[in-house]
Amino acid sequence: MADVVEFPAASRERAGKGPARAARRAGQVPGVIYGAKKDPTLISVEERQLNKLLHQGGFFSTLFDVKVDGGKSERALARDVQFDPVTDNPVHIDFLRVSAATSVHVEVAVHFINEDTCPGLKEGGVLNVVRHEIELACRADAIPSQIDIDLAGLQIGDGVHISMVKLPDGVAPTITDRDFTIATIAAPTVVREEAAEEQEGEAEAAAEAPAEEESKED
Repeated sequence: MADVVEFPAASRERAGKGPARAARRAGQVPGVIYGAKKDPTLISVEERQLNKLLHQGGFFSTLFDVKVDGGKSERALARDVQFDPVTDNPVHIDFLRVSAATSVHVEVAVHFINEDTCPGLKEGGVLNVVRHEIELACRADAIPSQIDIDLAGLQIGDGVHISMVKLPDGVAPTITDRDFTIATIAAPTVVREEAAEEQEGEAEAAAEAPAEEESKED
């Protein structure tokens, strides 16, 4: 399970564009905590800290204890961050209240292990990552911090499918209608280029052969 991160916030008394702009001028990002059949709580968080967390990765699969005005914490998942189309700065954030029993869908990053012992990579193959994250269904208190993908034993041309990945108990992929690919060990570009050049040379030789035979007959 991933660690729970404490996230300080300040309460906001009013919604609307005016108070939201005032919060942004003060270096704050307005937001809301909703869900669990409770009234929404209007908040603002420090923009600098929000940006720091956003750049660390795994933001939307991280459990937060949002502590409003230094009081009681609310366990929550970030569900949406809106960005300014010009500056790309965050302008609003939505949090969803969760409990230990809440079932959630989250995207969890994949992490590849045993790359140094992978036969395909040692022979010059290239790791082609199809999915950097996997959407999973699980309880809020059982969100994995990452999914380890073992590359040991994989040869050039092999692929890693979700059926090959051991997920923690109670965790399942949200895509269930197909055995989707997470990564493949692709042939190195040099090999593909050499093969293409060889095929091109054979084609040219085949095209020239009839002309040579014709000239001999003459």
